[in-house]
Amino acid sequence: MLNRIKELFTGSSETAGKNVGRTSDVKVAAAALMVEAARMDEDFGTEERQKIFQLLEMHFGLSREESGDLLDLAEEKAGESSQLFGFTRLLKESYSLEERVGVMEMLWEVAYADGELHHFEASLMRRIAGLLYVPDHDNGNARKKALARLGLTG
Repeated sequence: MLNRIKELFTGSSETAGKNVGRTSDVKVAAAALMVEAARMDEDFGTEERQKIFQLLEMHFGLSREESGDLLDLAEEKAGESSQLFGFTRLLKESYSLEERVGVMEMLWEVAYADGELHHFEASLMRRIAGLLYVPDHDNGNARKKALARLGLTG
């Protein structure tokens, strides 16, 4: 069963089409970046985990079980890679600017899920925005939208 789930999200099945594999890879990349954002303050807590579940369900239309499986896979992938470039490159190549700004909004929500922004999280967000080619103005707006959704002020 776990292998089938991995095939679903990584597109590694022989029968998976290129577009399905690419879409799944993008989901894994976005989820892995959320995991990285959650880990930056060295406290991947319940608030951050719940926020990632919620974002995966809402943004990608996944069930709770699928979101959990994707999060598990994303944690594995993020643990295997010490570089953000592979994840961000895939998103940059696959997503429009508007979609990349949406990814930044999700990442900001994860970074602020515990109610505060650690300086390591702020640094990561700047790096990811740069790697995704999201202009500062758009990244700032994404941050403001995330804060508003969370009921926080920045």
